[in-house]
Amino acid sequence: EEESDSEENFIDMNILKAQTYRSDMNDSAKQEQILQSTTDAAEWNLEVERVLPQLKVTVRTDNKGYLDKLHNEISRTLEKINSREKYINNQLEHLVQEYRSAQALLSEKKNIYFKITEVLERVKQETEEKGSSMTDGAPLVKIKQALTKLKQETIQMDIQIGVMEHTLLQSKLKEKSDMTRDMHATMTPEDTVGAY
Repeated sequence: EEESDSEENFIDMNILKAQTYRSDMNDSAKQEQILQSTTDAAEWNLEVERVLPQLKVTVRTDNKGYLDKLHNEISRTLEKINSREKYINNQLEHLVQEYRSAQALLSEKKNIYFKITEVLERVKQETEEKGSSMTDGAPLVKIKQALTKLKQETIQMDIQIGVMEHTLLQSKLKEKSDMTRDMHATMTPEDTVGAY
């Protein structure tokens, strides 16, 4: 419905308050009397029909504005998420490359370790076979020395593998703590308020 700008459609609130006050005063004076209505029902209905258009309240909701605002907030949030994801990927790319290199090196060292173990077992078997047939102790001493040396090299390789695994673990932990610190540092108070 269109709103009318003419003054006759407006109700003066001060006049209504004054009439209500006078009416209340008259009512309090007539408390002990029983009041009977002297108003004609037909006149009352006509008055109600005349005043009814002024009493209608129309509430207009601005759904489009709300949806636009919601869309803008969601778009901004998605842009922030995308930019943070790119930032994290850029920051961690070199660590991922280091991790892959360390894994490849570790795998290579394990392969060498298994090959050495196989050679050691074969030499041990051959030594036992030859040792039982030979009475000379000199070759046996050399073989034992070679076995001792192989065992020492195996132990050193185990230590190197352990150091590499420890370095890799430290790198992962540092990466995780740096990422957590960066995420907390990039969050603004507006982001935390909007999250709730």
